[in-house]
Amino acid sequence: MRFKSFVTSPVLENNAFLALLIVVSLAMVWILLPFGGAVFWGTVIAIVFMPVYNRLLRRWKQRRTLAALATLLLIVLMVVLPLMLLTGTLVKEGAALYQRVQSGETNFARYFEQVIAVLPGWAHDLLEHFGLTDFKELQARIADAVTRGSQMIATRVYSMGQDALDLVVGFFVMLYLAFFLLRDGAQLSRRIRAAVPLAPEHRRLLAAKFITVIRATVKGNVLVAATQGTLGGLAFWFLGIKGALLWAVLMAFLSLLPAIGAGLIWLPVAIYFIVTGAIWQGVALIAYGVLVIGLVDNVLRPILVGKDTQMPDYLVLISTIGGMAVFGINGFVIGPAIAAMFMAAWDLFAAAREEAEQAPPPDGRH
Repeated sequence: MRFKSFVTSPVLENNAFLALLIVVSLAMVWILLPFGGAVFWGTVIAIVFMPVYNRLLRRWKQRRTLAALATLLLIVLMVVLPLMLLTGTLVKEGAALYQRVQSGETNFARYFEQVIAVLPGWAHDLLEHFGLTDFKELQARIADAVTRGSQMIATRVYSMGQDALDLVVGFFVMLYLAFFLLRDGAQLSRRIRAAVPLAPEHRRLLAAKFITVIRATVKGNVLVAATQGTLGGLAFWFLGIKGALLWAVLMAFLSLLPAIGAGLIWLPVAIYFIVTGAIWQGVALIAYGVLVIGLVDNVLRPILVGKDTQMPDYLVLISTIGGMAVFGINGFVIGPAIAAMFMAAWDLFAAAREEAEQAPPPDGRH
């Protein structure tokens, strides 16, 4: 009788249903893993462009499909096509740099030798201690690194050529998913919130926090990166540095790291100018980097990212670097989102504990 009552008990049924829910959810994640990047960016695009969709929806009298298609067209014209053109130009710049290195026109060992020549004696002795003053060996190391890098790039290009079908399929999965999330995102969001076993006010707060962080992180970081990359590229072009577009893209990419990003490119170039006698170019580049490029990071990022996410700058920096270390390029979105949800969840927990401590005992006695 005991076994029969256990088999038919609601507790067992609930536990079995919970186990089934976990298993099918993990299985669904497993199925989506091959297109994880496409699913992630399709979701991010839908979240970022949802205000545009809602504006079109109100203008076109709740025609959801038409508004979603128009929003998707704007995404292709504003984001996808410019990225494709930039990628093509960047490949040409990279190939030209590789040719200059191979021909000896661009010789990093010679640049390093010029810097070493003007260093004080103690610095020269320190470098000599680490074996960094043997220029022939240094040239061999650089040539070996360039060869390995070119082989890696060639392998990646060949691999991308072989996986072209997967790239195309992933691209269309991203746009396809973005379309349906735009059109049906409100209903889907309500169903997800209803399924989450939390108090209604907690669900609303966490959902609003998640959406705010995603929008602020993507829009803020992309705008800061594009601005810093453009300003840095213009400075390099004005100073006559070859491959200005390539360096601009590198600065834009590195500027995803708050405070330290773009400086990893322009500061060594400025130092090289100074130690090789091009004083005004080096001083001008440092002043421009600190007062113009750095100002973009110091002014725009707190306004566009920190203000909306309500996270301190140091947490934005740490979560961005940690996110990119764990998740790759997607981490500049995932890292701050996890950090923001962490803060929001602990704030809710602390508020609940404070409320419970201030509540009177059940029997009414103090």
